[in-house]
Amino acid sequence: MIADLAPRFLSWDEVDPSRHPFDRSSVVRVVNSLGPARCVPRCRPEGSRTELAVRVGDDGASKLWADAMSHALAERFGRWAVGWRWAHDEGDFGGGPVGSWCCSQHSVTTPGETLARVVAALCEWREWLESLADWFDAYPLDPAAVADQRILWERAARNLILQVVDRTGRGSGWYGHCEQVLTWFLQRWHVAADVAQALVAEAIGGRFHSWTSPETVLVDDVAERLALSLPLFDAVRSTEPGSCGPAPDHLERWLAARASVPWQDASDGDMGAPVIPSRDGAVEDIRAFDGAIAPSRAEGLLAALELVRTDATHGVSLTFERLQNWQQHVLGTPQPPPFREAPAFAKGGRERYGIGPDTCTRLDTCLAESAYDSERPFSLATRAARAYLDVCFFHPFDDGNARAAFLALVFVLAREGVTLADVSLLRRVSFHADDPQDPLILTRYVNLHLSQACRE
Repeated sequence: MIADLAPRFLSWDEVDPSRHPFDRSSVVRVVNSLGPARCVPRCRPEGSRTELAVRVGDDGASKLWADAMSHALAERFGRWAVGWRWAHDEGDFGGGPVGSWCCSQHSVTTPGETLARVVAALCEWREWLESLADWFDAYPLDPAAVADQRILWERAARNLILQVVDRTGRGSGWYGHCEQVLTWFLQRWHVAADVAQALVAEAIGGRFHSWTSPETVLVDDVAERLALSLPLFDAVRSTEPGSCGPAPDHLERWLAARASVPWQDASDGDMGAPVIPSRDGAVEDIRAFDGAIAPSRAEGLLAALELVRTDATHGVSLTFERLQNWQQHVLGTPQPPPFREAPAFAKGGRERYGIGPDTCTRLDTCLAESAYDSERPFSLATRAARAYLDVCFFHPFDDGNARAAFLALVFVLAREGVTLADVSLLRRVSFHADDPQDPLILTRYVNLHLSQACRE
């Protein structure tokens, strides 16, 4: 699972300043031109008499607005930009290097103040990435000569740990970013990402703690362990695109994982139907998040949602043709958008979904399994989560597949009389096609929201 707006999941390729140009002279103009800049939640200025009361009631709206701003910044500048909210201590994403932004609850005040903080935080995050790139390049290390350069690897690791401690103020969760910076350093010098993460985690060994500056002897030991743990070059180097035969087909990987997931182990507990909570989580989220990005985006998605629920009341089957009808509203196209005609890519090109003459038919076969089957009585949460992932990894449209997957999940629930009061765990996250745990995580999230809906 990847939280799309969480900087903790960023790779070095995604944040490397040399790969992502940034013009500081235009950042104020660009930020103020984005959709969220036109609908900053109306909160009282800091220090005003009614500040606390307003913030307590407006925290949810401020958080969704900040998520929308992150989405807009990532679309404009690249995914690296989501780090603008990685604040010190216990901010939106705690333990980070940014001081210009605290959290949505306290940093969203008046529109002018709020947008100024966004600009300052984005520039501060970028400056930190640029400084890291300079420090990485100060140690031009060659994994092919590990045995001769271990002292340099050790010195680099020690310096980077101290830099992160200083920059984050060693507050709550600072060690998470420290692990990431050390991993980035290894990635920069061609150590494969999974190997780099494992080496860093083993070297630190859970010995860094919140609100605590590590002792010099501990920093030295971590740096030494990391340097000594580096294996030979062939075991650690990154794989260059195209160097190992044909590109993998992550659709096929998903179908293989799908067949092995223990779907039958998930249950809905004692939930009964219908479930109609006092508030409509899907509508609230679309209005606050998508509406902040662009009013037209929210209007299209709300129109599609209405059609989804109408279809659900008729008990119809979930098919690609039905997805097409909804997606026409989502994208605002004159006709229902066709099934893609070429391989599709997601997650910055890291996942590739193949295409064949029967791909659309195979999607329909999978979607048909979202209906209740007495011979294979999988839970509602399981079937909704699986339909969501089917749409994600078949990736049928050229655009808007995450929204299509969300609508498919809502349809499966609505067809059996269930509406969710909250959808925060189901949007702005993505999943790996070949990770057997991700389907179970999503199923658990659906179940959590189902339980919440039953209580409201």
